[in-house]
Amino acid sequence: MSIDLSVKFTGLQMENPFLLSSAPPTESESNILRAFEAGWGGVVTKTIGMHPVVNVAGPKTKFLRYYPEQKSLSMNKGRNGVLQASWNWELISDKPLDWWVPRLGRIKKAFPQRTLVASIMAGSGSDGELRAWQTLAKACQDEGADALELNLSCPHMDRPDMGSNIGKDSELVSVVTQAVKDVARVPVWAKLTPATGDIVVEAGAVFRGGGDAVSSSNTFPSIPLIDPETLEFEMNVDGRVSSGGLGGPAILPQALAMMSQMTRAFPDASFSGIGGVSDFGHALNYFLLGCGTVQVCTAAMLDHAVGPNVIARLLEGSRAFFDKHADRGWHGFDDIRGLARNRVVSHAQIRRPESADYRGGYEQEGYAEQ
Repeated sequence: MSIDLSVKFTGLQMENPFLLSSAPPTESESNILRAFEAGWGGVVTKTIGMHPVVNVAGPKTKFLRYYPEQKSLSMNKGRNGVLQASWNWELISDKPLDWWVPRLGRIKKAFPQRTLVASIMAGSGSDGELRAWQTLAKACQDEGADALELNLSCPHMDRPDMGSNIGKDSELVSVVTQAVKDVARVPVWAKLTPATGDIVVEAGAVFRGGGDAVSSSNTFPSIPLIDPETLEFEMNVDGRVSSGGLGGPAILPQALAMMSQMTRAFPDASFSGIGGVSDFGHALNYFLLGCGTVQVCTAAMLDHAVGPNVIARLLEGSRAFFDKHADRGWHGFDDIRGLARNRVVSHAQIRRPESADYRGGYEQEGYAEQ
């Protein structure tokens, strides 16, 4: 059999399972078209809303790097350091729905075989807000969006009934998901926040509300470091900062831990993995834990905004992997999905040493040589 990188996810046939996630790289028609030209199997738009949005003054995204010679972490010392993470406090799209509608139609007509996912967000505090979700859903699917991704996870929305404030409330998660499903003719994915006590609870709420998939996770709530020389936050407006979202390499292990919790709890459900991916080795973790697709943001932002080299690496790495393991009968992602899922167990299930070999801690005090 020949290698086949295509997947079927929530009923959608995709050329490959790699998507640009909803973020600054997908904020414009031109970027999305360039992303499809580069080879991404799908794109999730910057989140579209009904409410006026005005971003903070000054930069909205920066990248945290480690500088070995100085033994320092900073967002402000150039690209010579080793990338650790991205940080942003950018809100959802500041373009209104009527700006997005014709552009969604043009994008879909230009690339009818690629998967266009519309990220949408409204509130949850009233029937009017739930109708806003439905208005957004109908407008986007009418223009050809193949799926809808519900933003239940933005980490820096001040309103108590929006973003991650919904995603931390399982009842609201179900209510919003059901409201969209009532009008949706396309699959509905829900993007969850990691800022919760037990993400499995919210994932269950998505599926109880009729959702077709969970995307996880959004960025982790965080603040920038304080510059030890100036005593100012490295990213601020008039000396002030608020919560933003941490992404990139630093969150990969944490995002995987949350994904493994959900895929073990719901082994037959659909999941799209997000967090820390820049090459196939990173993405492979998500597939082995049970994901059907993988989304990328930080690595793409640093590669011509839409990641042409990133998607090339992902596709090349995929082909090399399946070519290497062809003797196992692995020719595509369906053959490996979830293979490592059940190897994540409770701590009590990890083998302990035989009693004769266990001396109750360390022979020397501490870890350093005496």
